[in-house]
Amino acid sequence: MTLRMDYKKEFPEAFQAMLRLEKFVAESGIDHTLLELIKLRASQINGCAFCLNMHAQDARSQGESEQRIYLLNAWREAPYYTDAERAALALTEAVTRISEAGVPQAIYDEARRHFDGKQFTAILMAINTINCWNRLAITTGMMPN
Repeated sequence: MTLRMDYKKEFPEAFQAMLRLEKFVAESGIDHTLLELIKLRASQINGCAFCLNMHAQDARSQGESEQRIYLLNAWREAPYYTDAERAALALTEAVTRISEAGVPQAIYDEARRHFDGKQFTAILMAINTINCWNRLAITTGMMPN
């Protein structure tokens, strides 16, 4: 794939709006390890090579293990994720694939068991933000550096 359009150059204000949303998510109080897992899992589902590359590097630089990065695709079968991480990953999958089955009540309830209202909202904002980044990158043809 080749770059189709540099949306940052075409409409810098749109890019700045996304950066403000990203800054909000980064400052929302979500654990940074969990945040990178959310970004990686949504990017895996969406097939965004640009974001997968970026967030795998970010996760590594923050001390995430190679094992947890490699096994994220199979988090249900891997014993290396906490119950709270599992709840957030299930929510990430449901929200990312929302057109398939909505967000099942059991997934919602499990996430709420681990996260209070503010944390849950911050996680939803993180999921939606990475999905937006994925869609921008894939549509415009961004590739890993």
